[in-house]
Amino acid sequence: MNKQLLLDNLRCIPDFPKKGINFRDVTTLYKSGECMTEMVNALYDLYKDKGITKIVGIESRGFIMASALAAKLGCGVVLARKPGKLPATVIKESFTKEYGVDTVEMHIDSITEDDVVLIHDDLLATGGTAKATYKLVQHFKPKKTYINFIIEITDEGLHGRDLFKDVELTTLLTI
Repeated sequence: MNKQLLLDNLRCIPDFPKKGINFRDVTTLYKSGECMTEMVNALYDLYKDKGITKIVGIESRGFIMASALAAKLGCGVVLARKPGKLPATVIKESFTKEYGVDTVEMHIDSITEDDVVLIHDDLLATGGTAKATYKLVQHFKPKKTYINFIIEITDEGLHGRDLFKDVELTTLLTI
């Protein structure tokens, strides 16, 4: 994988959403066909032999690569969404963020015990949303679960990876 290509196309916005945060904007990776191809191919290589049957994309940027990879792997996509966005019966998991409590939801019929699940999001920082999504997925008792992020932030004292000791977690870039 051409990590330098991705790093060269990653936009960083200082002091967003608040002072002291250096926001990594992955939308600049998505707008480049070359970067999209690079990311999809790298993810495919990581997961082509894992038997993935469902990819859970975390709202909202996680939907993009989850869908692209699912098309290449020939598997389904499940959406992990903010409250009130899914039309059928849902299960939910709440978690504490640095500025309050948030919740993620999934349809109650999203995953079966026969599924091998990959949870995907764009960025791992504190890990709160991903951990809540992981707990939701475990409610379904799938055969196996994997987690992937495009970017893992470690240079700002963030240790989101530490929340996932019991599951295989991969990232394309570590910053």
